[in-house]
Amino acid sequence: MTDVAEMPAQVRKQMPTSSAPLRQAITRPQLRKLVPLGDTTIWEMEQRNEFPRRFFLTSRCVAWDFQEVQDWLAARMHAAEEGRVKRAPTPDVGRRRTRPVRR
Repeated sequence: MTDVAEMPAQVRKQMPTSSAPLRQAITRPQLRKLVPLGDTTIWEMEQRNEFPRRFFLTSRCVAWDFQEVQDWLAARMHAAEEGRVKRAPTPDVGRRRTRPVRR
């Protein structure tokens, strides 16, 4: 019963009729391969709306929209090229407790 015409009318009514292409979802292990950030960092960025939001596939499985993640990566690369990415300050090695550098 793979042909839509052969499906019962009740099932056909429940099927989406839009012609929008299907979006691919990626799971956490797949996301880790694409984005080298920790789970906590990703979660915090999601809370600040700086990273694509996850959605629940099941009650225990989350996923991200692959296209949104790719768009986010492209935007971050573009921002880095333009120098708009905020970078952490260089540490003052003279203030270290162990092995301080004397000047």
